[in-house]
Amino acid sequence: MAKKENKNIHELEVKIEGKKWTDALDKAFEEKQKTVKVDGFRAGKVPRSVFEKKFGKEALYMDAANHALQDAYKKAMDDSKLEPVVQPSVDIKSIDDKGVTFIFKVITKPEVTVKKYKGLKIKPEKVEVTDEEINHELGHLLERYTELVSKDGKVENGDVAIIDFEGFKDGVAFEGGKGENYSLEIGSHTFIPGFEEGVIGMKAGDTKDIDLVFPEDYGAKDLAGAKVVFKVKVNEVKAKQARELDEDFFEDLGMEGIDSEKKLKDEIKASIQAQKEMDAENKYVDTILEEVSKNVEVDIPEEMVEEEIDRLMGRFEEQMRMQGISLDVYYQFTGSDEKALRSQMEKEAYKNVLYRLMLEEITILEKIEISKEEAEKEAEELAKKYQMKKADFLKEFGGIELIQYDLQMRRVVELLKELNK
Repeated sequence: MAKKENKNIHELEVKIEGKKWTDALDKAFEEKQKTVKVDGFRAGKVPRSVFEKKFGKEALYMDAANHALQDAYKKAMDDSKLEPVVQPSVDIKSIDDKGVTFIFKVITKPEVTVKKYKGLKIKPEKVEVTDEEINHELGHLLERYTELVSKDGKVENGDVAIIDFEGFKDGVAFEGGKGENYSLEIGSHTFIPGFEEGVIGMKAGDTKDIDLVFPEDYGAKDLAGAKVVFKVKVNEVKAKQARELDEDFFEDLGMEGIDSEKKLKDEIKASIQAQKEMDAENKYVDTILEEVSKNVEVDIPEEMVEEEIDRLMGRFEEQMRMQGISLDVYYQFTGSDEKALRSQMEKEAYKNVLYRLMLEEITILEKIEISKEEAEKEAEELAKKYQMKKADFLKEFGGIELIQYDLQMRRVVELLKELNK
């Protein structure tokens, strides 16, 4: 992303000297003294003069600068009255035994002009649920509750083969290539190409060597493109037995009050309807925001977009972790890296920042404010919903101010829906 000049970027210079700098140097020495080793002195007993003679005063400067940083930042903010929209960056301009001079780069909220946000005449999509959709979902439900029954004869497409297997490369078993009593659904494409096809036609008790080649783009580099042999034994063959809409099925389904095909179809219809309405609502809001954003003038600092990418990266990493996948493993399997992933997220991050700035400006134009009382009430309701104590919920959410902000954003979106019908 190319750098652009921006009037919302401010450089603030702050010098820490005198007693504050002396105190910072003293603290730095106290910390160094605990760990530094000098012949003839016990740990923690090295005199300041001996330390400075051996290592030089300069050895304390960077630690002292860290101690002085908070005071410098507070002074910069108090004197400038600026309100950063991202975490300011800091550099050291100069440092010696007399003091340290910091340069803070502060990004403030850019000027936003919303030229038009009313009368765009955007209508939500009408939602309908067809019989075909209901029957399709019913078919999925029946398939989900399909029973597996042992069968004689050969493995066919759609069957589940209970197998033992072990993979060998150059005659040596490779890591992760072994399994016992593994339930392999034929047609699921769970294994590398050719494996399931090799099992088709086998019967319970059969053994077979299946010669295969791993794909060139396989995640594990030592196996990518490698010729291997899988020794496979079929322990049991199971076929799927279709379910009927009978009493046993409704009992297995365990849905309260659902004991007939009509009631089940009504429930499926209601579920599809609710999902479609939610999707249509989200699409409707996205369309409004996109159209309004076309009438916005703003020069968004690169740092705001980068910080939003950081947030998206954190959310993505958490989603991967919940699936038991680390980012390193994700990069390995996708042939990607952090730089590529951040680049993919740049467009979404820019849009998120643009929409946020746009909505904040409209709240000013429309004088939309949320009182602390409204926010407190919302916090209480949300805490009940999530079965948490209010104090714990607020700590988790980030405080009452974020509740106020969230309510304000929701209210301005509702207003935009009304203004653009």
